[in-house]
Amino acid sequence: METTQTTEQTNPFLSGNFAPVHDEVTRHDLVTQGHIPEALTGRYLRTGPNPMAEITGPHHWFTGDGMIHGIELQGGRAVAYRNRWVRTDAIAAALGEAPVSGPAQPAYDSSNTNVLAFAGRILSLTEGCYPYELSSELDTLRRLDPGHPLPHGMTAHPKIDPVTGELHAFSYWWDAPELIYHRFDPTGQLVASEPIRLPAPVSMHDFAITAEHILFFDQPAVFDLDALATGFPFAWHPENGARIGVMARSGTAADVRWFETPICYTFHPINAYEATSPAGSRTIVLDVPVQPSVYSTGNLGGAAQAPRLQRWVVDLDAGVVGTELVDDAIQDFGRINESLLGTPHRYAYTVVLGDEPDGVGTGDGIVYEGTSILKHDRSVAGAGAGRREVHDFGPGHHPGEFVFVADPDRAPVEDGGWLLGLVHHDGAERTDLVVLDAQDVAGDPVATVVIPRRVPYGFHGNWVADATV
Repeated sequence: METTQTTEQTNPFLSGNFAPVHDEVTRHDLVTQGHIPEALTGRYLRTGPNPMAEITGPHHWFTGDGMIHGIELQGGRAVAYRNRWVRTDAIAAALGEAPVSGPAQPAYDSSNTNVLAFAGRILSLTEGCYPYELSSELDTLRRLDPGHPLPHGMTAHPKIDPVTGELHAFSYWWDAPELIYHRFDPTGQLVASEPIRLPAPVSMHDFAITAEHILFFDQPAVFDLDALATGFPFAWHPENGARIGVMARSGTAADVRWFETPICYTFHPINAYEATSPAGSRTIVLDVPVQPSVYSTGNLGGAAQAPRLQRWVVDLDAGVVGTELVDDAIQDFGRINESLLGTPHRYAYTVVLGDEPDGVGTGDGIVYEGTSILKHDRSVAGAGAGRREVHDFGPGHHPGEFVFVADPDRAPVEDGGWLLGLVHHDGAERTDLVVLDAQDVAGDPVATVVIPRRVPYGFHGNWVADATV
């Protein structure tokens, strides 16, 4: 794997809007264009890597210290913006603060990948680590103690069942058992763990759930000691094969069925659900951005590595996986109305990641500087079937992941709500929180909150309503 010099002038992970900010600030009474819906009472939170110390060796974007950015909305106003480093032991020591309490981390600790609300808590997550609990002001309180050990931490992409309130998660590790499935009750206590052996220790970033099954992605991003020289411990080994594992929610490791897929990698499956094929077979339908490889061309990658939206159909009776290209635009960070998680959805929202030569790639196929988000209509019948809508923010304006927030007055309608996300402006020390109407994605923003500073590119975020924490 190729390497680059690790300076802010030459390393793409430390330059432009990938570059970190170096302080924590609080800003009140932010300028807003348009009108913030009064039903949006809470906080939009988003996290990402933001190294505190100067980087002096090989560096990969995925390994930077975690920083949470939050915009608080109340009564139709944007009342505050805050950014805070998550107080890992290293960050606490660097700031001269006492370390927080909680279980010791299994190995590394960055807490830079996702932030969400569960069981009345705000959690900051990175795979392979215990989550951190945060206050509504983004202060780090403690590491999560779920009542039983998480020997290898857990994924940064747990799934909260909208019906049961349970949280489903997993962890992967360098040696046996390579994969462990976890289930938490609605109070946040770990109630079940199931170890699952894999042929090789792979990077399993995300997974999917349905009403009846758990889906695991065993793909050839494999732990590789030689790759550590580049600052990241995985390399592409296509000879390892690719497959998807299906386990009944009530099942064990012995019940997992493995289905071969094309050689590929997926960071973020959008949603999965049970269905019946026209021939009467039992199937699982999965919408997922898919890329041919990952970690295979060094720090700088190209469009050939980038993800396109596919629909996979796992035929449980025939034992095969069918694949269909849904949309050829380079895209990822897909979200749905998560009240439908694990059940059939009609609409999905993704971010267009751009293309070379106009975009700047990270080499992992997931971050290019595109200017649009898409709304996909995945209905199988009707006038809108297969249609997409585009909101283009314009040249030099780059959106991150947008999340769906339901409007209480339109709750029975799947797209009755808003999309919230951050948009970076090239050459400007500002970032906008943009609110779009999910039923009119191509239309003008409902509201734009001006954040008077640059928010670096990051990974994932969520809306945290006041009523949930």
